[in-house]
Amino acid sequence: MMIRDLPDEERPREKLARLGPASLDNAELLALFLRTGTRGRSAIAVGRDILRHFGSLHALGSAGIDALRQCPGLGLAKASQLAAAFELGARLARERLHQTVLDSPERIHEAFAPQLSWLGHERLLVALLNSRLQHTGTVEISSGVLTETSAHPREVLRPVILRGAYGYVLIHNHPSGDPSPSAADRRFTARLAEGAALLELRFVDHLIIGRPGPGHPGYFSFREGGLLG
Repeated sequence: MMIRDLPDEERPREKLARLGPASLDNAELLALFLRTGTRGRSAIAVGRDILRHFGSLHALGSAGIDALRQCPGLGLAKASQLAAAFELGARLARERLHQTVLDSPERIHEAFAPQLSWLGHERLLVALLNSRLQHTGTVEISSGVLTETSAHPREVLRPVILRGAYGYVLIHNHPSGDPSPSAADRRFTARLAEGAALLELRFVDHLIIGRPGPGHPGYFSFREGGLLG
C-alpha cells in the first residue's frame, strides 16, 4: 500500500502535524525524510528496508556515506542528506552536553554512548571538567580501526592542562561490543592515573563503551571497578 492510499490519520505527515514527531515510528520518520518510495514500494516500506539493512537506528546513524549510498532506496543525494541530518543531531547532543555533570558512570555512558557504541573503529576521547565536574569540552585523542587505537598519556593530559581543566574523564569504545578492559587498557589507565596525581588533576573515570549484553550494562567503569584508587 502506497502512502497516498492510507487514511489521512495514518499518513506520516498528517500524523506528525496532529500528534507531533514522537508519535511516528522510525520507519515513518525516514519516510518523511525520503519523501518518495521506489517502484511498487512506499516510502514507509523503504524506510523499514533501510532499518532492516543496517539492523538498528544506531548503526544507520554511524554508517559512512559510502555504506549509505549503496543501500537500496538511497542514492548519493539522499545518503548525503541523511548523513547531514545525523550529524546535526550529534552536534545538538554535544551542545546539550555542555555543563552536564559527569560524576557517575551512568551519566558518562548516557552522554557518550550514542556517538560511540556502534562505531566500527575505536575512538579515544577526553572530556574536560571544571571543579563542579561539569563538562566544558571534549577532545578526540585518537581514532583507529577496530582495536588499534593507541595514544601516549601526554596526548591525553596536554589538552587538560592547556585548557585549564580541573579534571577529566577518559572515554573509548570497543567495536566488538564487549566493554571488558584489555591488559593494554589497564596499563594505559594506570599510567594516566600516575600522571594525573603528579599534576594534581582529578582523574574522574575511564569508561569503556560497548553494547549491553548478558552480565553487563554496556560499559565498564575503571572507577567503579576499583582500578583508579
